[in-house]
Amino acid sequence: MKSYKFTIRGHNYDVEIQDFEDNIANIEVNGTKYAVEVQHEVKRAKIPVFIRKDVPSPARRESKIKKDISSTVLVKSPLPGNIMQVFVKPGDEVKKGDKLLMYEAMKMENMILAEKDGIIVSVKVQPGDGVLQDDVLIEMKQR
Repeated sequence: MKSYKFTIRGHNYDVEIQDFEDNIANIEVNGTKYAVEVQHEVKRAKIPVFIRKDVPSPARRESKIKKDISSTVLVKSPLPGNIMQVFVKPGDEVKKGDKLLMYEAMKMENMILAEKDGIIVSVKVQPGDGVLQDDVLIEMKQR
């Protein structure tokens, strides 16, 4: 394969590397064959070490989650389809699981149910309307 000439302490050596598998090299030095184990130095990647200062814990009053009681919820169409029936009107109070409307999508009748308690603010569709995916069907205030 490869030939090298070495001089060590005044002695000349002709070295020929014949083959190399894993960590064993078959070499010939001045006509004598040797199987030499090559030790690889493990190179370690230089990974920076980040040191972060301790973050103080928030005060008790700062850690409370403030809930907006009157947040608006938009009920959107999960699939394209046609509105078949609307069960609510603006001002109606609904509870989680109440029927809001029925629509046909992919040749199946699908019921849209309230995911939260609330009051209906507006109904954006009426029976016979065609809707696309993610169209707003009903707007309601969460309670």
